[in-house]
Amino acid sequence: MSLKQISVFLENKPGTLLTMTGVLAQNHIDMRALSIAETKDFGIVRMIVDDVYATATVLKDAGFIHSLTPVLGVVIPDEPGGLDQVLRVLAGAQVNVEYMYAFLGGKNVDHAYMIFRVQNEAAAVAALAAKGIRVVDQDEISQL
Repeated sequence: MSLKQISVFLENKPGTLLTMTGVLAQNHIDMRALSIAETKDFGIVRMIVDDVYATATVLKDAGFIHSLTPVLGVVIPDEPGGLDQVLRVLAGAQVNVEYMYAFLGGKNVDHAYMIFRVQNEAAAVAALAAKGIRVVDQDEISQL
């Protein structure tokens, strides 16, 4: 039930991110979520896109080093405590969250989405499902 996150390794210098987004724009790739982590010399762009295969292909053809990582997309109520509720379920199941980032999407304004990288995806999905918390798949994200 995981999503595929694309992580792109970029040199930390002016114009590098622009070059990558230009490649995506020219190929009609729609980013659904984006997170950037950086150090002095390089950055890692983590993104969820509408078409993983096409994105991986155009990035490779343009010479960008990238990888695919399984992550969970979780529907979070857009209300105070929405994220806390999900984190309590994951902590109760002894699931460690390595990192996460959020995005709004679609026509529904009563919720947001969180992308979670966890150590034990199966345990996370089972714990969330047991509490009625919805995990989304790649097809749903592509339709936003």
